[in-house]
Amino acid sequence: MTFTPGVESAVDWDALRKAEFPVSERWAYFDHAAVSPLPRRTTAALCEWSGDVARNGVVSWPDWSRRLEEIRVRAARLIGADPDEVAFVNSTTQGIGLVAEGFPWRPGDSVVTAAEEYPSNIYPWMNLADRGVTLRTVPSREGRVWVEDLAAAMDASTRVLTISHVEFASGFRNDLDALGELCRSRGVALFVDAIQGLGPLVIDVRRTPIDFLAADGHKWLLGPEGAGLLYVRRDWIDRLRPLGVGWHSVVGSYNVPAPDFRLKPSAQRWEGGSFNMPGLQALGASLGLLLELGPAAVSRRILERAEAVRERAASAGWRVFGSDRPEDRSGIVALERDGVAPDEVARGLRRRGVVAACRRGRLRISAHVYNNDADLDLLEACLASER
Repeated sequence: MTFTPGVESAVDWDALRKAEFPVSERWAYFDHAAVSPLPRRTTAALCEWSGDVARNGVVSWPDWSRRLEEIRVRAARLIGADPDEVAFVNSTTQGIGLVAEGFPWRPGDSVVTAAEEYPSNIYPWMNLADRGVTLRTVPSREGRVWVEDLAAAMDASTRVLTISHVEFASGFRNDLDALGELCRSRGVALFVDAIQGLGPLVIDVRRTPIDFLAADGHKWLLGPEGAGLLYVRRDWIDRLRPLGVGWHSVVGSYNVPAPDFRLKPSAQRWEGGSFNMPGLQALGASLGLLLELGPAAVSRRILERAEAVRERAASAGWRVFGSDRPEDRSGIVALERDGVAPDEVARGLRRRGVVAACRRGRLRISAHVYNNDADLDLLEACLASER
């Protein structure tokens, strides 16, 4: 079956489910904040690449390489960037590390972040201690990260604010517009770990003054692991020290008789060597699907599904953790219930055909666009039975 997307206001989500998500035939899948199942078109892209390499070896490599640039355009379009500001990376962690290690630090500089960040947005900054850089972590209050607390942690030494668009365990959505304003007023660079926000929320780096952004594709972008993107705002490209430099980082050919070390004037200077070609081809297929549906339509649907999860969970006797303000919510719903162990609940759900996760002592539910009311009914019934 071929799915033909309609206008944003009239997407047939049931047709999409049947056409693109075979996972729905077996599971009520609510763990997209961990690893998403692949759409059919994405699986087809992987099979096309592997079949071609099996039959032809390197013969078709120029065609696959040209497709990479089409995928770069898609990735840039998704976040409102110029393609020259986008580099492919194999993980969000790699993207964070390239910026953390390449930033023009001075001894005595500081970085500010939220204490509840995922470890990959903590450790690369802690690793700068031997260069005289201090990491300041700001604890949450009342289930949310407060802009004023982040601001209070900044001073004249602060060079970078690094923050997740959405916190992985609580699902709290940080206000990137407010943080962008704060950073611009303080002369601080803004780094966004977008892996839990890109998809459920629309990001426009032209509207919101984000300096750096990284996201792998295996969560909400419906791609495979090991294929993601790094955004570097144009005016930072020559200010960051390039790391991982190799044959693809320079403007000349790898086949010239003598070295010609002239770095590319784009984010591609961080793409030093061979690509994860199958992963990126697959990611391109998933990005194509999301762009066909429309990023705004995808966001509305995911947030609507998340709201339905909150309502069903409350009816089943669970507490929704976090802020009650709609503008603080995301595609992640964190749940609590007295007298139950969330990790045991997650295992029990799996036995009944429901896939969810436990993160930092709470049950984490993360629905996507294709989750239907039958999935929600099963989830509610399972949650209600956990005593």
